[in-house]
Amino acid sequence: MRDLPDQIERWFSARDWAIHPHQRQMLARAADPATLLIAPTGGGKTMAGFLPTLAELASAPHSGLHTIYVSPLKALAADIKRNLTGPVAEMGLPIRIEDRTGDTSYTARRRQRADPPHILLTTPESLALLISYEDAPRIFAGLQRIIVDEIHALADSKRGDQLMLALARVQSLAPGLRRVGLSATVDDPAAIARLLARHPDPCDIVMADPGPDPDISMLQTDQAPPWAGGGAGYAIPAVLEQVRRHKTTLIFHNTRAQAEIFFHKLWLQNDEGLPVGIHHGSLSRGQREKVEQAMVAGELRAIVCTGSLDLGIDWGDVDLVIQVGAPKNVKRLIQRIGRANHRYNAPSRALLVPANRFEVVECVAALEAAKARDLDGEPRGPGPLDVLCQHILITACAGPFDADALYAEVTAAGAYAGLPRGDFDACLDFCATGGYALRAYDRWQRLQRRPDGQWQLRDPRSAALIRQNIGTIQDSDLLKVRMKGRGGAPLGEVEEGFAASLTPGDTFLMGGRVVRYESLREMTVEVSRNAGREPKVAVFSGTKFATSTQLSQRILAMFAQGDWPQLPAHTADWLALQRDISRLPQAGRLLIETFPHEGREHLCAYGFAGRNAQATLGLILTKRMEEMALDPLGFVATDYATLIWGLERVTDPAPLFDRTALRAGLETWLAGNAVMKRTFRASATIAGLIQRSFQGQRKSGRQATFSSDILYDTLAKYDPGHLLLRITRDEAMRGLVDFGRIEDMLDRIGGRIDHVRLDRLSPLSAPLFLEPGRVPVQGAGQERLLAEETERLLAKAGLA
Repeated sequence: MRDLPDQIERWFSARDWAIHPHQRQMLARAADPATLLIAPTGGGKTMAGFLPTLAELASAPHSGLHTIYVSPLKALAADIKRNLTGPVAEMGLPIRIEDRTGDTSYTARRRQRADPPHILLTTPESLALLISYEDAPRIFAGLQRIIVDEIHALADSKRGDQLMLALARVQSLAPGLRRVGLSATVDDPAAIARLLARHPDPCDIVMADPGPDPDISMLQTDQAPPWAGGGAGYAIPAVLEQVRRHKTTLIFHNTRAQAEIFFHKLWLQNDEGLPVGIHHGSLSRGQREKVEQAMVAGELRAIVCTGSLDLGIDWGDVDLVIQVGAPKNVKRLIQRIGRANHRYNAPSRALLVPANRFEVVECVAALEAAKARDLDGEPRGPGPLDVLCQHILITACAGPFDADALYAEVTAAGAYAGLPRGDFDACLDFCATGGYALRAYDRWQRLQRRPDGQWQLRDPRSAALIRQNIGTIQDSDLLKVRMKGRGGAPLGEVEEGFAASLTPGDTFLMGGRVVRYESLREMTVEVSRNAGREPKVAVFSGTKFATSTQLSQRILAMFAQGDWPQLPAHTADWLALQRDISRLPQAGRLLIETFPHEGREHLCAYGFAGRNAQATLGLILTKRMEEMALDPLGFVATDYATLIWGLERVTDPAPLFDRTALRAGLETWLAGNAVMKRTFRASATIAGLIQRSFQGQRKSGRQATFSSDILYDTLAKYDPGHLLLRITRDEAMRGLVDFGRIEDMLDRIGGRIDHVRLDRLSPLSAPLFLEPGRVPVQGAGQERLLAEETERLLAKAGLA
């Protein structure tokens, strides 16, 4: 289809709008099995995705469901509904458009199943729920197209894996289904295209004109950034000045806790009373919607936010984006920059605010990468098996299935294209019996094989429980926060561990206000208003990003330049001093500094492997040092280095970095560490071994932890080869532990270690002494200090 029906053409003409070339290309490819559109923010991606559908429905009436639109965010689905319903009504098209998310009422969801709209706007979880019903073949029979918006945001997560498995299922029910992916920021379009397409079908890629380069620079401040920390409070006067100069400013942060701190400090210095809001995922839905409505109405001058506003909602007249803290990832930076000037061929304006001195270097590296359009990305690896286990159970809810047919269907989903049949059968056996150690328990025997060879639910009533637990998002440790009293207003959520640390009278930040903890009642944190200015800070569950491998390599390349005209003088002088006193880290080599400081020996390893990997390196190295009688006392890690202190000097660090010894140390540490149990709980919940919801009631994090810990200990003792333990180990190695980046670092340096012995700490190591999150090591070093202190005390008492 190349031409639009008259009523659509008239609608564009009445507004003096011309259809963009990439929108024409999407029309021309309307019949292709899969198409991926890469277009800049404001380039009309959504309209490009929907134009073929509108044209088809205008040209030929269609009964039932024609197009499904899938969004990573419920709010984005609701926004698209608003933005699409108006034009469709103005065009005079008889098209029903509805959304279906976790916020949709039970009555509306039932009606949608019985009488589906022409266009359904939904999320991955709601789509997975739809395919679990017995009437799924009727619902999807006439489906022509699925549009996956912001596909880059789903491609890096288990939600994306779940979605692609659901697409494979829907494709079996609607063989003529066409797939459309929409994205603004993709580092590897071919990889996203492979993920979107039905394997081994091809996927066309439409590249829109990327538009003008964004206008990005570093915010100029009167005060230099501090040596350590992540709050960027020093920059608030300069940020407020930018807010005054612009219509609407989005102020992005990497974590929810940092957003709360910054908002609180911003408000205290906001002497003019500029209308400023805060938006993040731990706030109540009502509070978020209130801020969103004020943004759309143009009532706010600034919004302090996190990743909750990363994606493509058009929030009104935003003309400036400020990123507080190093972006850690160039792709994320480009995505956030795109929130400003949400218009085609208009440059987006953004300012970066480094939170500390090292982040100045990281921000400059990110600016250079953004200007070069050099996006970063890590390979995803094969599709996770815990998500596959959930998908098998979802399939069983819809009715009996043939294992061979389901295997063929699953391997048509890009991430699972290389899935060995043995792994599929192991997942099927787990769903049927729970595995060797659990097969004696009825509760985990969920599937049975019929005489005709097909598989079905052992008890049809279990379908309701499976549906209640669909999804891959883990929010196990969150408690609701409400104002105290009957009908107290909901404020949001905090982590259960944080709530457990509070005593009545403690204060913390929630939604930018200081509240006072009163009690924990029926798994709800009750608070009252407090006028204090110095609160405790809630430990929110927002993701703590690690600097990407590509950005780390850019920083190392910058170090090799010799001088740094692109850096502020205070930071360039700092690096020059490091080079004079010690040396700067180099790509392809590992710099190790050792030096005495305040009666302790220190070792600093500049691995540039990201925070999780550097922390894991600290754990393994201190264990190795303990075995070598070097008496370590503790460590601290950042994205670029690990600092260890102890009682004995390390004369040759090379043996500490022996790959075989490091891996053995990791295995020993993992075997008895809480990381494994935490990871096991998440995977066991996704795979359906642990239910987080039962008859509509949500278990507390503590209840879920207790159940999962017992299961983990049982399997580790009686069935160490259990599928879920294998999944857990793979997940831990990739996620919280990130050992893969340590191995990448070892490959990169190839044994080339530069050991510099200093008589004092170096300029580059100094900020690590100010870094929070120091981890003590309980071992021979602490025992030795205790023995020495005992001897001193006894000697003073005349008893030695």
